Amino acid sequence: MRQDPDRRKRFTRRALVLGGVQVALLGGLVGRLYNLQVVEAARYQVLAEENRINVRLLPPPRGLIFDRFGEGLAVNRQTYRLVLVSEQTDSVAATLDHIASLITLSDRDIRRVLKETSRRRGFVPVTVREDLSWSEVTRVEVNAPELPGVQIEVGQSRHYPFAADASHVTGYVGAVSEAELTGDPLLELPGFRTGKNGVERVFEQDLRGTAGTRQVEVNAYGRVIREVARQEGQPGSDLKLTIDMGLQGFTARRLGEEAGSVVVMDIHNGDILTLASSPGFDPNAFNYGLTSEAWQGLLNDPKAPLINKILGGQYPPGSTFKMVVALAALEAGVIAPDETVYCPGFTELGNHTFHCWKRWGHGHVGMVESIKQSCDVYFYEVASRLGVDRIAAMAERFGLGSASGVELPGERSGLVPTKAWKEAVLGEPWQGGETLIAGIGQGYLLTTPMQLAVMAARLANGTFAVTPRLARNAALASMPAFAPLGIDPAHLAVVQDAMVRVVNDPDGGTAYGARIEEEALAMAGKTGTAQVRRITKADREANRAIEDIPWNERDHALFVAYAPIAAPRYACAVVVEHGGGGSKVAAPIARDVLREAQRRDSARWPDEAVPPHAPGAA
Repeated sequence: MRQDPDRRKRFTRRALVLGGVQVALLGGLVGRLYNLQVVEAARYQVLAEENRINVRLLPPPRGLIFDRFGEGLAVNRQTYRLVLVSEQTDSVAATLDHIASLITLSDRDIRRVLKETSRRRGFVPVTVREDLSWSEVTRVEVNAPELPGVQIEVGQSRHYPFAADASHVTGYVGAVSEAELTGDPLLELPGFRTGKNGVERVFEQDLRGTAGTRQVEVNAYGRVIREVARQEGQPGSDLKLTIDMGLQGFTARRLGEEAGSVVVMDIHNGDILTLASSPGFDPNAFNYGLTSEAWQGLLNDPKAPLINKILGGQYPPGSTFKMVVALAALEAGVIAPDETVYCPGFTELGNHTFHCWKRWGHGHVGMVESIKQSCDVYFYEVASRLGVDRIAAMAERFGLGSASGVELPGERSGLVPTKAWKEAVLGEPWQGGETLIAGIGQGYLLTTPMQLAVMAARLANGTFAVTPRLARNAALASMPAFAPLGIDPAHLAVVQDAMVRVVNDPDGGTAYGARIEEEALAMAGKTGTAQVRRITKADREANRAIEDIPWNERDHALFVAYAPIAAPRYACAVVVEHGGGGSKVAAPIARDVLREAQRRDSARWPDEAVPPHAPGAA
């Protein structure tokens, strides 16, 4: 090198270049370290904290549901839940197999978890099993080191103490469906439930509340070390209903195994005191998911326990409709109260014969007698004079043919036919015979039990078009404003007198056997029997006993009523599907329920004075 100057120069240049590169690398490293540790120190400190501190949502306590006297219809109870975070475990399937060796885990649960972990984000916990026992919790916790991503959470579960008795009122909650996911992270929390039916569904937003947050410190494996901070969410609002659960339970027991419904409402403010649809179902079963066998059992039950018959059942009103026809006739002036019609047991129109329920007829009857004895021929004549459109107009004034607006899902509107309706829907002209059968509540006419209760309430108060309500809050604490009925009080008095005689007159009153014998509690009402199929001449001649007729071919039994007669407060509608005669089946149920409502004084709110006839009164 010393003897070769050229080589020495090349070496010097290379050394300088290499040294410059080293200096540049060292400068870049120092600059980067300075940037990380000084310039962006705060940012990376935050990121490190975010890796160490996890922020998790806390589901808010769901609002409670109470009856009018503070009885809990839907409450929350503590429960233990096993959840899995898929990104924190090497194999979800292997982890599930390990869990199944510790606690009971069905194949259905495993399939569900595998499906949910595949479609949800990896950091979102997925519920493996709910409602663990304490012994199951301890087995999982002892094996926690071998179960990465598995956590036990303490939560709240919805519970319905009265189960089937109030199932169609409360409804139930269930797991969030795909269709309900809106991007709200609260809906993705494990075990979160939303209202699926009943008031749980209608008042979902009020009952849900708003989420809280929980900050926890985690290690490199994602396991929680300690809780750093917590901010509780806003609990859902409690909901107070107008239902009297004591009366509701009594009504459910009185219906027994019948497929039917009972509504009791306050005729002055519209409070629904009882809304019983039978048979019911256990809403607690829906909280954790039904087995396919249990679900099919509910779906295939001929008595349709999942349907709220009060709002979703539609039935011909039968003879309970005769008061509406009578008022329409009086208001239109087509007949006077004391004008009589001769009933020989049938009437003829063209080549058709229309029969009365009493084969040999009622003889000469006026309006009060015709309602008391439920004479069909009288109302054939009245309907013929009126025409279907005037009947329909009066029916609408009494709440028939349109939804009542009560705060529950699934309400149907029924049907009050007119000439224009038939022309528009069926493309056929209205026939005279159809008017006659509409006059006795048959034909195209369809009503719900709720509409029948509204009709009975408006007949009882006689002044305004009361509408039903189920939720009680500050806005509803005062008497609502209802539209006037606009019925002549004299005409209304005729119909009310007839309803009193139906139940309390031993001389031909069709419901005399179902009367309330205590005079202070006595009720007025009207029986009804609605055909579910056309009665042929052979059927009339055979005159089979109800036991010999297949259940689904028997007539529906109906009864509408109000009580007490002296100062009406309660209206009631009873429908027993395929129960037979209204006087034998539906009227006794209404009698017992109305007597119990008055005994309990169900329409009273807790801060009101106890009336003389109520339990505990002096």
